[in-house]
Amino acid sequence: MQRVSAATITALESFDSPTVFNALVQKYGLPNEEYTDHTIRCLLPELGTVVGYAMTSEVTTNDPDAPAIPWHEYYEYLDAVEGPLVAVMRDVDSRPGRGASFGDGMAGLHKRLGVVGAVIEGTIRDLDGIRAVGLPIFAWGRVLGHGVFNLARYDVPVTVGQLRIRPGDLVLADGDGCVRIPVVDADEILDLAGQVREMEAGIHASHRDPDFTVAQLRQRYEEAQSE
Repeated sequence: MQRVSAATITALESFDSPTVFNALVQKYGLPNEEYTDHTIRCLLPELGTVVGYAMTSEVTTNDPDAPAIPWHEYYEYLDAVEGPLVAVMRDVDSRPGRGASFGDGMAGLHKRLGVVGAVIEGTIRDLDGIRAVGLPIFAWGRVLGHGVFNLARYDVPVTVGQLRIRPGDLVLADGDGCVRIPVVDADEILDLAGQVREMEAGIHASHRDPDFTVAQLRQRYEEAQSE
């Protein structure tokens, strides 16, 4: 797995996901779809931003005849990789979301194994318990139960919120969603995010200026178009 420095991880945590997305656009242009859609909701926004390497899996939450891999294999998979990790899980049941894919027991074990957050294409339960564990969680929402809960696959590409994530991808998640950051360009994206934040701070300051005029706005737009 290709990695970035701990300093880069820490620095990325100071940015919100829209700023990082704007930095990705600066680097790669539009269209750019390296982000989750509206279905992936931040359920514990008070726990802040998470940045880590994706550890992927697919589960079923009700189907009694679904393929089943021993769960200890998945936890050995997590334990073998140095954190920070982000669990990225997809419910592939015939009725995805009908049963919970994640709860407080899993939250405690995941955190013990170096997971700093979980992004779920599906539902979760025990939100108060997950809050007590201190694990940021991103999912469709909450449901109180589940049926037969099987691990179908792990360490494979999965799609969550229309974002395709591969094992080892660097992801950042916060109140607005989850964005994927190419590891090879992470330091450049970090620098660009700083530039985006500085530029946007200037724009917001100009809007608060008592002497602001629409003519100034037009001038700024024309200058940007000419660059």
